[in-house]
Amino acid sequence: MDQKSIIRQLKLIIKLMELHDENTFKIRSYQSAVNAVERGEDVSIVDKSIEELQKISGVGKSIAEVIYSFYTTGSSAYLDELLDKTPMGILEVLEIKGLGPKKVKVLWEQMDITSTHELLEACQAGQVAKIKGFGEKTQESIIQALEFRAANMGKWLFADIEESMESLGRKLAEVKGVKKIVAVGDFARKMEIIETVEWLISSENHQDVMAGLDNVEILEKDLKTSSPFKWRGKLKDPEVQLLIHLSEDKNFISEKLLRTGSKAHLLYPVMENKTMAAIIRETQDAVREEEIYEKAGLSWVPEELREGFIEFDLSKNGGFDKLIQEDDLKGILHNHSTYSDGKHTLRQMAEFCKEQGYEYLGISDHSRTASYAGGLDIDKVYKQQEEIDRLNKELAPFRVFKGIESDILTDGSLDYPKEVLASFDFIVASIHSGLSMDRKKATARLLKAIENPYTTILGHPTGRLLLRREGYPVDHKVIIDACAGNHVVIEINANPWRLDLDWRWIQYALEKGVKLAINPDAHEMEGYADMRYGVIAGRKGGLTREMTFNALGLKEMEKYFEERKSKIK
Repeated sequence: MDQKSIIRQLKLIIKLMELHDENTFKIRSYQSAVNAVERGEDVSIVDKSIEELQKISGVGKSIAEVIYSFYTTGSSAYLDELLDKTPMGILEVLEIKGLGPKKVKVLWEQMDITSTHELLEACQAGQVAKIKGFGEKTQESIIQALEFRAANMGKWLFADIEESMESLGRKLAEVKGVKKIVAVGDFARKMEIIETVEWLISSENHQDVMAGLDNVEILEKDLKTSSPFKWRGKLKDPEVQLLIHLSEDKNFISEKLLRTGSKAHLLYPVMENKTMAAIIRETQDAVREEEIYEKAGLSWVPEELREGFIEFDLSKNGGFDKLIQEDDLKGILHNHSTYSDGKHTLRQMAEFCKEQGYEYLGISDHSRTASYAGGLDIDKVYKQQEEIDRLNKELAPFRVFKGIESDILTDGSLDYPKEVLASFDFIVASIHSGLSMDRKKATARLLKAIENPYTTILGHPTGRLLLRREGYPVDHKVIIDACAGNHVVIEINANPWRLDLDWRWIQYALEKGVKLAINPDAHEMEGYADMRYGVIAGRKGGLTREMTFNALGLKEMEKYFEERKSKIK
């Protein structure tokens, strides 16, 4: 079992201990151990003896034995003991947003609720609201969380299955009879959420291929929905739904285009009222994708843009070369360190950023209201800024910009007095609490923050966590218009769970002259790699390097920050 999996199991133990009223001191010990591992600098709990594990701060003998057991056997006697006295359905209930172990225990003991199905029925009947400590508001939030969860069952983040699918592609290429194989559908277009991964295989003997697919051990076939030309089923681990199409070699390119483009892309009228799909079908024997697009009077369209959104205008105007690429990014402006809830120190984050070839790093730890995330009080702000000054002398010409991710408070104000706000080079303004807002309230709260002259970047504008929670509802046009009027940059948060601003709003932002910053919201050095997903989102929305804020070089960024601050009265 790897480190992340072990940490997940330790967190499950903590939840189950709380559920079963285990010793409070013991629960705190486990929580301290998890914190030490997650927030410590390069703390590893794999491939270590029990004695070595005990040398880690916060890890005592009993916890070390549990960790060692997970690593060596994949299980733990203590977790098994807790699971034995827990109904299986309770584990699902514990995953519901807003329901901690104590509330789950009340539902279990007072209403005998042991599954999400029973919980939904009780909420719909109005029974949960009657329990002390719950009420109508909590009941409604539970219903929304359960409905959101049900709507997203079986779906995956593109980033979470990308590596597994690359590995599967190599495995499928070895099946007898397979000549060519490519991913098509949503996965090929790099959609942020994937329900089914589709593949296209060319072969001269479909029977051999189908028989070969049936014998791939890591796959499980759905006999009811499969047919002679379509293999349906799933990958066993992770459990991803699969649809594999078979094609003759001569039709492979046209089939690939038909199965990669979205419905809107394929039905778009491109010439003489013919749709893109009609042009593709007329060119069944094409050997290159470019041939088909040329016949439609277009330049080749990158796969991720085949959404029927902006690609046809870009194709006619030669706009693809202007789209943002990873190499265009010169720095990263939303990152965290151990000053708040990051895993690595400011020095480590800076040095690694420099090693990655970037010209600058913007450090923006959490502000003081985010006490749950180690938010910086004023003294800590100045302490960090002193360290930044020292690092800048040492790492020059690389530069660390002094930033903060300031909470947008419930009234829309930022989290520090003006004299502290003025000490930063830039400020990312984000909402982290009080998320239960209607559209009017959420929009008004953001507008006040945008109008604050110290706000440089609006961070993750809707607060969404894909597949986990919906964002608060906002009037995107009003927000983008306000950012244009106040010269505020909007973030495309590149964390695969966020990807917020949604790529579907990028064009409107560009039309209004609003620049966008691609930021990973990195809490550890490895988090910088998420920049790739922000670039994918940016490209899908038509983001150009010219309108990407952090495509500015170091000197340009220094000048921008200085000029912006000089205009604040």
